[in-house]
Amino acid sequence: MAKGAKPLLNFAVYLMVRLMVGVIQAIPYRAGLALADGLAWLAYRLDRRHRMVAHENLAFAFPDTMGDHVPGGAKRRDAMVRATLRHFCRLVIEMIWLPRLFQVGSWKRHIDLGENPAPLVRLLLSGRPMLLATGHFGNWEMAGYMLGLLGFKTFAIARVLDNPYLESFLRRFRQRTGQTILAKKGDFDQIQGVLGAGGILATLADQDAGPKGQFVPFFNRPASTHKALALMALEYDTPVVVVGLAKLGEPLRYRLEVEEILEPADFKNEPASVAALTTRYTAALERMIRRHPEQYFWLHRRWKHQPPVRKPKKVEATAAA
Repeated sequence: MAKGAKPLLNFAVYLMVRLMVGVIQAIPYRAGLALADGLAWLAYRLDRRHRMVAHENLAFAFPDTMGDHVPGGAKRRDAMVRATLRHFCRLVIEMIWLPRLFQVGSWKRHIDLGENPAPLVRLLLSGRPMLLATGHFGNWEMAGYMLGLLGFKTFAIARVLDNPYLESFLRRFRQRTGQTILAKKGDFDQIQGVLGAGGILATLADQDAGPKGQFVPFFNRPASTHKALALMALEYDTPVVVVGLAKLGEPLRYRLEVEEILEPADFKNEPASVAALTTRYTAALERMIRRHPEQYFWLHRRWKHQPPVRKPKKVEATAAA
C-alpha cells in the first residue's frame, strides 16, 4: 500500500461507519432490528469461515445435544449459529440506540437487577477495589455504560482498534457516562493504579491467552486464559465479581446476572492459587452462557491454543548381561 493510502482508507471506513450510524439513528428502532436480522442472514450466507468456527465450538461445547453423532444435532447446531449471529447483529443496533433509550430516568425500563443485587451494591459502595469479570456474552458494553450513568466511576480494559478514527469514535461512546477505557497493552501501570486506589476495573475474561496462558476447563475443553486477572486479585485483595447482562426481550430489555463473587482470601492458601481462581471464574462464566447459549460469541476462536502434547519419555533398552 502506497504511503498515505492507509490513513485515507481508515478515514473512508470511518466515514462509512458514521453514515451507517446516522441512518440507523434516523429510522425507527424496530426497523433497525429488522435490518440487523437481514445482516445476520447475509453474514450466515457469506462468512463461511466464522460459521464453521461456530459449528466446531458448539459441537465441542454441547456434544450431547449438538454433536454430529446425535440425531438432529447438526440441525440444532445450525439454528444456534443463526441465533448467535442475529443476537450480535441486533447488539450493534442496540449500541447505536443506547444513548437515546438508556438514560437516568429510564434505565429501570431496560434493566432488571435480578434476584439479589445487594451483595454487588454493597461492594460498589464499600470503597474496596473490585474486578468485574465478564465475557463476550449478552451485552457487555452496557454494563460499564450503566454503572457510569448511575454515578459509579469505572475503568475497563480494551484492545485499541487499528483504525485511529474508529478508535476515537468508539472511545467517546464508551466514556460517555464516565467510564474510562484503558489499553490492554501499554496502560498496565494505570491498571495497577486503579486497583491500588480502590477503583472498579472491568475486563473480558474469556479471551485466548496464547500457548503460555493458564489452561482451565471451559465447555469440555482446556482454554488458554490470561493469568493477570487472578494475579491482580490476589495482589490487591480484590474481589472478582463474575457478572453478565442477559437479553430478556425488546425493546432493549436485559437482566443483571451476578453469577459469583470470589474473595481472593479463599484462594491464597492453595498451592496453585492463580489456577484455582482462574478455574472458578471461568466455570462461573460457563454457567451463565449455558443458560443463554445464543448470547455467546461462538464465532471467535476461544480454544485457538491447546496445551502442548507431552511426548512419552524414551526408554532406552538395556542389553542383557
